Amino acid sequence: MTRQAFLVGIEQAGERLDKALARLCPEQTRSGLQKLMASGQVTVNGKPGGKHDRLRAGDEIIIVFPDPVPLEAKAQNIPLDIVYEDNDLLVVNKPQGMVVHPGAGNPDGTLVNALLFHCGDSLSGIGGVLRPGIVHRIDKDTSGLLMVAKNDHAHQSLAAQIKAHSFLREYEAVVCGIVKEDTGTVSAPVGRHPTQRKRMAVTQKNSRPAVTHYTVLRRYARYTHVRLRLETGRTHQIRLHMAYIGHSVAGDPVYGKALRGLRGQCLHARTLGFIHPSTGKYMEFTSDLPAYFQQFLHTLAG
Repeated sequence: MTRQAFLVGIEQAGERLDKALARLCPEQTRSGLQKLMASGQVTVNGKPGGKHDRLRAGDEIIIVFPDPVPLEAKAQNIPLDIVYEDNDLLVVNKPQGMVVHPGAGNPDGTLVNALLFHCGDSLSGIGGVLRPGIVHRIDKDTSGLLMVAKNDHAHQSLAAQIKAHSFLREYEAVVCGIVKEDTGTVSAPVGRHPTQRKRMAVTQKNSRPAVTHYTVLRRYARYTHVRLRLETGRTHQIRLHMAYIGHSVAGDPVYGKALRGLRGQCLHARTLGFIHPSTGKYMEFTSDLPAYFQQFLHTLAG
């Protein structure tokens, strides 16, 4: 288990304990923090704290986080669209609607469950029991290419390329509104939203640098078809950055609004380019726009 201690300052005096915990532990869910309080894992000056307790300057808050119980992802015979495979890696074309790895609310039916059936034990263990082989991820309702490592050497090599910004990741999206500039760059730090746990935010607090480059492919009456290149790869980066500049991804229910005819955001991971971990040769793969994306473009063209 891990233990964290916090000292209440003058500016936090009078704050409710549950509000303080949400601010101090933004990576934790509200329900998770409530369970910690209910089980006596949160103390104020050595005594169990209740969510309605008001804090005073100088109070010491101690939170004890129990060790996580490891979950085992199970192999499931789910069809995969494999674009490329060798002894080191796979490139998979993920359909819209498929979750990448198991988690709360998605214990199975994920890409990882399918990979375990297809690859058996030949996946990198760096990602742990729930994310074996997963070098990077894309959102459930984002379609397109995803890299999977079969061994730790490949995983480390590919992860290093991502960190060095030499791993090519290009997307295509339809965004709301008319993007005026033919090309542009969004450079805005991304961190967890301070109050809404499932959202990210452009913020200077507890954030990491994030850069997205975009190019206009075609303008329609109320939408723009764009190509986007990730320089960094933060959670929800493209969706958040485009909403930040006033052009949310069409159909995005979190940072924009849902649209009839779209099951989620109109966003496709189209191109991956990287240096092969063993051969040292550059490889690049491109995925055709899926049916839902092409149909939406056809509708816009009228």
